[in-house]
Amino acid sequence: MAGHIVAMGGGGFLMEPENPLLDDFVLSLARNEPARVCYLPTAGGDTPSHCARFYRAFARRCVATDLTLTDQLGLPRRPALTSDLPAYVAEQDVLYVGGGNTANLLALWRLHGLDRAIHHAWENGAVLAGVSAGMICWFESSITDSFGGLEPLRDGLGFLSGSACPHYDGESGRRQAFHAAIEAGMPDGWAADDGAALHFSGRDLADRVSSRKGASVYRVERHEGGIIETPHATTYLG
Repeated sequence: MAGHIVAMGGGGFLMEPENPLLDDFVLSLARNEPARVCYLPTAGGDTPSHCARFYRAFARRCVATDLTLTDQLGLPRRPALTSDLPAYVAEQDVLYVGGGNTANLLALWRLHGLDRAIHHAWENGAVLAGVSAGMICWFESSITDSFGGLEPLRDGLGFLSGSACPHYDGESGRRQAFHAAIEAGMPDGWAADDGAALHFSGRDLADRVSSRKGASVYRVERHEGGIIETPHATTYLG
């Protein structure tokens, strides 16, 4: 049975280091305790400082590790061989994806077969979570700044149907770009404010949660008369 996906519009340890509510929620979904939690900083270029922030946030609460595809500042990639990726990923209870360049993330994952390993882990009960790029990569399509401006990305992993947009209230132009892309033919989808997250159990939306009071998610759909945006309240986790 497929596991969970927690798609965060913004928040988590990278954006709210003093607010662990979304990260606590992710851990609560893990199938084992202590959970084995693996951080994937691919979208951020495997930046060591992002890994350090992950370990500060998680090391005392789980069995924390990371997965990198490049050597950075003398730190060897982990695991050392691409051929070791399927077994390494299969050991994890939670795969937590950081923000950055979604297009680069997808290209590298596909080159190394990591997309297939992650899909297999999810189908066997792992939790997939992430913020920004780590929100939108799971969907078919999205709005991304991977190409410089805010543009549609149409070749997401497709674990979840439709489209997605993060940072809906936090970055100027996101709402307009998402509306325009859907009006131009991108699939209907979900948007999330910073601090808000969509929780899917398998492929079904199970809940909408937040680490900030008032943070919302939105269903954005194309209709004959134009775009209809429907706000959905979230359950505040505090």
